[in-house]
Amino acid sequence: MGQIITIDPVTRIEGHLRIEVEVENGIVKDAWSSGQMFRGIEIILQGRDPRDAPLFVQRSCGVCTYVHYLSSVEAIEDAVGIKIPDNARIIRNLLHGAQFQHDHIVHFYHLHALDWVDVVNALKADPKATATLADNVSNAPWGGASYFKRVQERVKSFVDSGQLGPFANAYWGHPAYKLSPEADLMAVSHYIEALRVQARAAKLHAIFGAKNPHLQSLVAGGVTCAADLKPDRVAEFKYLWKETQEFVKNVYIPDVLAVASFYKDWGAIGGTSNYLAYGDFPQTGEGSSSDLMPGGTIFRRKLSDVKKMDEDKITEHVARSWYEGKKDLHPYKGVTEPNYTDYDREDRYSWIKAPRYDGKSMEVGPLSRVLVAYGKGDPGVKKLVDDTLAHLSVPADVLFSTLGRTAARALETVFIGNAMETWLNELVGNLTKGDDSTYTPWEMPDKGMGRGLNDVPRGALGHWIEIDKGKIKNYQYVVPSTWNLGPRDAKGQIGPVEEALIGTPIADPKRPVEVLRTVHSFDPCIACAIHVIDPNSNEVYKVKAL
Repeated sequence: MGQIITIDPVTRIEGHLRIEVEVENGIVKDAWSSGQMFRGIEIILQGRDPRDAPLFVQRSCGVCTYVHYLSSVEAIEDAVGIKIPDNARIIRNLLHGAQFQHDHIVHFYHLHALDWVDVVNALKADPKATATLADNVSNAPWGGASYFKRVQERVKSFVDSGQLGPFANAYWGHPAYKLSPEADLMAVSHYIEALRVQARAAKLHAIFGAKNPHLQSLVAGGVTCAADLKPDRVAEFKYLWKETQEFVKNVYIPDVLAVASFYKDWGAIGGTSNYLAYGDFPQTGEGSSSDLMPGGTIFRRKLSDVKKMDEDKITEHVARSWYEGKKDLHPYKGVTEPNYTDYDREDRYSWIKAPRYDGKSMEVGPLSRVLVAYGKGDPGVKKLVDDTLAHLSVPADVLFSTLGRTAARALETVFIGNAMETWLNELVGNLTKGDDSTYTPWEMPDKGMGRGLNDVPRGALGHWIEIDKGKIKNYQYVVPSTWNLGPRDAKGQIGPVEEALIGTPIADPKRPVEVLRTVHSFDPCIACAIHVIDPNSNEVYKVKAL
């Protein structure tokens, strides 16, 4: 057996994730992904009024609040059989698009970029040369030698003090870092600027959603922000959207291309085989058939054979997870009965269940969405992808990789961001015509079953609800990180992250930055538990909130 490397916890993610890899002859031979937290909201919801569910489930996390809110509301609407007004659909699309704008910027700069950028190496940069490089790479509204010198001095003050703050406990100086000092300094400056931009982007949710996180304007039947459909509020939304989109096009995309040009070898590392997208952003009231980002499945990387997604083929396995039983069940029949035993790679080793589609593990997320849209020949996505491949002078095969996953996230930020202007104009057009309807009345049935399927920044998200006697009888949700970070199933089939890690070259087993690159490219988000970590012993304490 090769050497076992354990990373626990993986940082720069939401939640508590443990990754183990077996390394032999400098290559990852096997991998295990383990969620170290339990989510019990499904149990809490049993017996409650269905209208409580959207408010509970968005507390699963502090990042993905809106998307759980949206899927839960749609599950109720599906169960009671109502159709929302056109304005409600548009506003939900705008709020959903804002989530993508905010989430992808934060992911690339603050969670993932430091896997490619050596912050300390930026101290060796020539600020004048950095200014020249920045002028050639991006259209950022800031720059110049004096600007980059100030950024460098700021980083130096962190390093000299011995308190690196968010840049502490990293693998600075690792031989796997390839950027020049000037490129590192430019990237660090954009990291800082992105902190300001993401805060501005978050305000998009406050305009039509009341606040961020944990929005308040969605209800089963429509939205409640009718009072905010005024010219000044619409103009404020448009101003913030435009500011964010300019950053995406002028800074985010150029930065991704610049980083990718140094790391083309990662176009052959970190890939998986099967891809799933539910589809999202309905363009009309006809539902998923009009989705901007289409749904579909791809098996064995066959881009020319995108198949229709059949939700009846979704199941969750628990044979290798800390739950009672060993059966795989469709979410409508799903059961959440925790049964923690111990961490055992040969048996049960994760709180995360193992979703499967038609019996196969499937990657979900930006890469899956882009691949499905590309395979279906969507002209907008196809142009973005083909232009990127041509710019980097690489073939389409590199899409199936860690590099492809990172690039796909950036490209769909442009694509969805462009669509937001269309939706905003559509909303204004409806209001100008006197159509200000935002809600469809309905009554709670005695019985009903429904699901809300969305494609959210991290991937396919589904909520399933069963109503009996006007109360919640059963509630299950399968989140994107469950698809991507789930463990082996009853047949021993590995999960997507486990698959992606196998074959990864490791230069220094004591500093496995290569593992983090692939894990972070999935943007893990597995919150939902309460932990306290002792910074001295690194021991994790579990506490109960009363």
